[in-house]
Amino acid sequence: MTTTYPIAVIGGDGTGPEVAAEGIKVMDALADRFGLKFDWHYYDLGGERYLKTGEILPAAALEELKKFSVIYLGAIGHPDVKPGILEKGLLLRLRFELEQYINLRPVKLYPGVATPLKDKGPDDIDFVVVRENNEGLYLGAGGVFKKGSAQEVAVQESINTRFGVERCLRYAFELTRKRGKKNMLTLCGKTNVLTFAFDLWERAFHEIGAKDYPEIKRDYAHVDATCMWMVKNPEYFDVIVTDNMFGDIITDLGAMIQGGMGIAAGGNINPEGTSMFEPIGGSAPKYTGQKKINPLAAIAAGQMMLDFLGQETAAAAMEEAIVRTCGKLESLSAGKMGYNTEEVGDLVAGFVRE
Repeated sequence: MTTTYPIAVIGGDGTGPEVAAEGIKVMDALADRFGLKFDWHYYDLGGERYLKTGEILPAAALEELKKFSVIYLGAIGHPDVKPGILEKGLLLRLRFELEQYINLRPVKLYPGVATPLKDKGPDDIDFVVVRENNEGLYLGAGGVFKKGSAQEVAVQESINTRFGVERCLRYAFELTRKRGKKNMLTLCGKTNVLTFAFDLWERAFHEIGAKDYPEIKRDYAHVDATCMWMVKNPEYFDVIVTDNMFGDIITDLGAMIQGGMGIAAGGNINPEGTSMFEPIGGSAPKYTGQKKINPLAAIAAGQMMLDFLGQETAAAAMEEAIVRTCGKLESLSAGKMGYNTEEVGDLVAGFVRE
């Protein structure tokens, strides 16, 4: 019996459609093997549409996207669109309107992939960052007074609610339990300076952990210490949970230690609604149409999507194919892989069929 999954696709800008196409190729190759069918629905959203029509995310498109369990995103970002317009009008709006309150970022070094960390290997770099995705500084609370004058004042407020913090923490505790590795959850914050916001985070962290997850070790690290330990002792971590801003920063550091943006994927999760999966590296417009961009991060985003949909065996097969492909490439960097974009997708697709 075949299981069918309707999936919304936003190819987006730059190389986004190119890498999304390779992820779709791989998932379609895997479908027959596992009795799956993917019903792809394409949405023309991104910089090109905005420049042509002035539309970013029409209300009708948003209502349609809400009907899907998952969205597969290539990349958003156009050099001719002022920074902030697409990010706020499309990416952040999707995260907020669809209540994708978790940003999930695995940081995992695959065998054969180079890391800039001396003497570290796959056994040392294997943790997950859970980032709160609907609150904090990214809500845009604040304002500007006397803009452009010598007396200009700019205020950006970090909004943290007990409801938002608690649901993020509970997701992180559950994930730590499910991973069953070190059974340790690290809260990353700045309790010595951000005494209001992270007092809330820390109290909720210990209250929830002591009551409902006593078997999980609770750990705390300031964000600056977290950055240092991610470089010096990445093997220390199991799952890290943090707020929106700090999560945004440390996950890019995580991408670098796992081999770079060419392999880093993430998910914007609403466990009860519509979730969105994407490569982390952005639209890379300078490589558009050159077939130089590495599609593995987009393919890995598809693998995360399969796992989210409950197809864990298929997701594991897809990850194995990614690992085998990594061993074939000369580098994960764009233009240095030894294969073009489509050929890398063909490699992964070939491995998932075996």
